[in-house]
Amino acid sequence: MTEITLKIFLGGILIMATFTDIRWQRIPNILTYPSMVFALIFHVQGSGLHGLVFSLSGLALGLAFFMLPYLMGGMGAGDVKLLGAVGAALGAKGVFVAALCTALVGGLYAAVLIIIKYRDCKGLIARYATTLKIFAASGELYTIPAAEDEKQPKLCYGVAIALGTLIAVYLKTTGTSLMGLLP
Repeated sequence: MTEITLKIFLGGILIMATFTDIRWQRIPNILTYPSMVFALIFHVQGSGLHGLVFSLSGLALGLAFFMLPYLMGGMGAGDVKLLGAVGAALGAKGVFVAALCTALVGGLYAAVLIIIKYRDCKGLIARYATTLKIFAASGELYTIPAAEDEKQPKLCYGVAIALGTLIAVYLKTTGTSLMGLLP
């Protein structure tokens, strides 16, 4: 199998994850776990023990990147596992770049969503501002739950992960650095 096989596979997984995240607001295990296994097998088959270490280190780093936001309730477990699958495919360095690109895309996505749904986001913005003030004053991190009637805009972070990963793969393929994109 060639590197192009892995890129096509990863692209297909990202498209399916984007679809399921937009449609049902979840990224199913039936998509993420087999993706991790495929990437591990791909790299072991191609590079033996070195491939296993490459893939496992990417998997672990991918899971670690989103573990804290998940534990704080900021994203779903499917998002964490999807980035883990990306890490298994791209390795530690690749998932690091993908996570950075994902964070940039996710930030832009959230900003656009807040602008479009500002009325629905007022309570969310106020809660986060209060959380940051408490953290700055006391060093303690308290989350403030939403009111029962508060509307929450849905941020499908699988979309950001897919776009961020595609940008990272493009950068690697073209030999462009992330800093090379800045003026």
